[in-house]
Amino acid sequence: MPAWVGAFDLPFGLPRELVQTLGWPTDWAACVAHYTRLSRDQIRLAFAAFCMARPVGGKFAHRATDRPAGSSPSMKWVNPPVAFMLHAGVPLLLQAGATMPGLHAGNNQKIALEAYPGMLAREVLGQRSYKADDKARQTSERLIARKDLITALEQGNTRLCLRLKLSHAQRDALADDARGDALDAVLCLMQAAWAQTQQDAGAACYGLPLDLDPLEGWIVSA
Repeated sequence: MPAWVGAFDLPFGLPRELVQTLGWPTDWAACVAHYTRLSRDQIRLAFAAFCMARPVGGKFAHRATDRPAGSSPSMKWVNPPVAFMLHAGVPLLLQAGATMPGLHAGNNQKIALEAYPGMLAREVLGQRSYKADDKARQTSERLIARKDLITALEQGNTRLCLRLKLSHAQRDALADDARGDALDAVLCLMQAAWAQTQQDAGAACYGLPLDLDPLEGWIVSA
């Protein structure tokens, strides 16, 4: 078993359509190297120009994983700025020597997977919101949603078929975190645990599709 399997809430790749249109390298390592050499202003200008040339309703390019996962396109630079999360986070994983299955072979004792906590939360809550950064929006309804989500995870009531074990103090801490950062980390942990069960059961590549795009990557368990 690897020393660690981690699931990280940031995109590991850009949409192939975007990369090809911009004339960037279509090899993942070369594309990431080019991307991380750019400043955030350069990225914003390049992506805005791409969007401006496209019709209303289809401004952004999507990865194959975005729609089944319900995630924002990895080229978004605002609300949420996931393009900048990729820009900041993927180089750190490379520096750590991590293997990103399907994308990059590094140290096979360090397995990094792309996760998206919102995918698992929506399975339980639908469109109910469970967190807010703005204190005025940290309502009792969102507290109830967090408690419902935690209960579902503890009971194993998701398609991952895993049960989260918590102490009373841990449960209270997750419910009380109105910004949802701790709960999002737990949702990522559950996706990493599911991936490890798939690997242990003999499924290839931590449960990722065998035909995943080696430029775009894939959100684990999507």
